[in-house]
Amino acid sequence: MAKRVLVVEDNELNLKLFCDLLRAHGYETSPVRDGREAVATARAFNPDLLITDIQLPHISGLDIISRMKGDPALRSVPIMAVTAYAGQEDEARIRAAGANAYVTKPISVMRFVEEVQALL
Repeated sequence: MAKRVLVVEDNELNLKLFCDLLRAHGYETSPVRDGREAVATARAFNPDLLITDIQLPHISGLDIISRMKGDPALRSVPIMAVTAYAGQEDEARIRAAGANAYVTKPISVMRFVEEVQALL
């Protein structure tokens, strides 16, 4: 059975790229464009991995991470942050929030896939 990946990204092109890459590697995906829907979608989809952008409208990826980690049914789901924030302090802040992996944009396709495989 394919591993399930929930992808939260407001940029349509990035969302399509991430989902296409994941599907090409045999993963089942559920795309979410609005971060406000992320936790409810995660409860319904039961993902093996969450990939989230950090800079989202309405709710930040950090808030999504916090809500996932605070939900007993979802706290064990590994989280990969994909973000344009590229400084060392940014990575430390994102990891401190609960992200298990951190990939900067623009992504390296190879690194993106390697991080996903490592988490799953």
